[in-house]
Amino acid sequence: MYRVLLITYYWPPAGGGGVQRWLKFSKYLREFDIEPIIYTPSNPDYPAIDESLLEEVAPGLQVWRHPIWEPYTYYRKFTGQPADKKIYSGFITDNAQETLTQKISVFIRGNLFIPDARKFWIKPSVKYLNQKLLQDPVDLIVSTGPPHSMHMIALGVAKQTCIPWIADFRDPWTGIDFYDKLRLTSWADKIHHNKERRVLQAADAVVTVSPYCVKHLEELSGRQIHLITNGYDEKDFTGESTLSKEFSITHIGSINPDRNPAALWDALEALLMSNTQFQHDLKVNIIGPIDRSVQVMLDKYPLLKSHIHTVDWLEHHDAIHSMRASQVLLLLLNDTPNTKGLLPGKLFEYLGAGRPILCIGAEDGDAAQLIHASSSGTAIDFHKTEKIKETISAYYNLYLEDHLNTTEANTAIQKYARRNIVRTYAGLMKDVLKKSKALRN
Repeated sequence: MYRVLLITYYWPPAGGGGVQRWLKFSKYLREFDIEPIIYTPSNPDYPAIDESLLEEVAPGLQVWRHPIWEPYTYYRKFTGQPADKKIYSGFITDNAQETLTQKISVFIRGNLFIPDARKFWIKPSVKYLNQKLLQDPVDLIVSTGPPHSMHMIALGVAKQTCIPWIADFRDPWTGIDFYDKLRLTSWADKIHHNKERRVLQAADAVVTVSPYCVKHLEELSGRQIHLITNGYDEKDFTGESTLSKEFSITHIGSINPDRNPAALWDALEALLMSNTQFQHDLKVNIIGPIDRSVQVMLDKYPLLKSHIHTVDWLEHHDAIHSMRASQVLLLLLNDTPNTKGLLPGKLFEYLGAGRPILCIGAEDGDAAQLIHASSSGTAIDFHKTEKIKETISAYYNLYLEDHLNTTEANTAIQKYARRNIVRTYAGLMKDVLKKSKALRN
């Protein structure tokens, strides 16, 4: 068994999308002769907690924990927020307008906390791991970000130990959708890019999750970038499930200002106004945090608002249950310059749930192409209200006829099962180890 050290900020009991990729991968790596060892903070400030995910951790898995200092206590005091307020990286706020203290905080985050607010864990972690690895060696390091401070830790450890290293980018660094909102000075922008370039050039291999992101990182680094997408865990979707009786449209995850689908709200309001039966049947489930600006916009749709059911948070297994019970699954992408490369982890769980997907995003983006190739739904541009309306009407008519069928029998989605994804990743790990061994010899 090869021993692989995973450096990750997110680990159970962390909830949300950031934990899923490597929690699930670690369950299957042993089947391919890889023994994962996890390095993660002992006292993290997670935006979401999901105790149920502790049950998903592979039996006997080693987890190395080390204390972290994060500035969020001071941030909450500075912005006048409660001590238990969760902090989201995607600019989810409770205010209709950004306050001066929030603007100052964003400036500090972007210009002083480089690459991110977990930067204070880099030096202590490098020191700790360099000592720890002398007594408990590993064959390979994998760092996963964001937060991209995890890559900086791996860079420091790999430099001193000469252990081969794979940098896993679940999201881009300087190409992430909110990078332009960080109020960066030119010198801070330069530092971000320089650190990103160092990681891309120093790692023995670099992995990312979508074709667009592969192209973006290859342009930045001038080297090969490996595509290994997210996936769905087949074990999450076993057993019977019962569809809701309503014509339910369900969105899982946060809705920030860039993900606020005005055209969808327009389409649903118009359908409600024109069809009394639709008024009786429609239920829109929004499961996850919602930016204040989204709530303000929904106030303009009196009919629609009465059909919207919101839940701030669900544990993962309950979110899966909601996916499987929904008539239609809603995927909202950010209307930002990088939208073509957005391939969210929840899209793959939507595939596993087997319900038709309505994606609001770039019609020629990576998500749209995956949905089309797997015959799992429809992707419609952000501003095509009439097309959204026609598509929902078509889904609704199928629902009335009891023919809004599942897509779970679709063999095209099988390649995205976690075990199959892990098989590919384990192959890359072994290739990196072979090349490293050849260089040493």
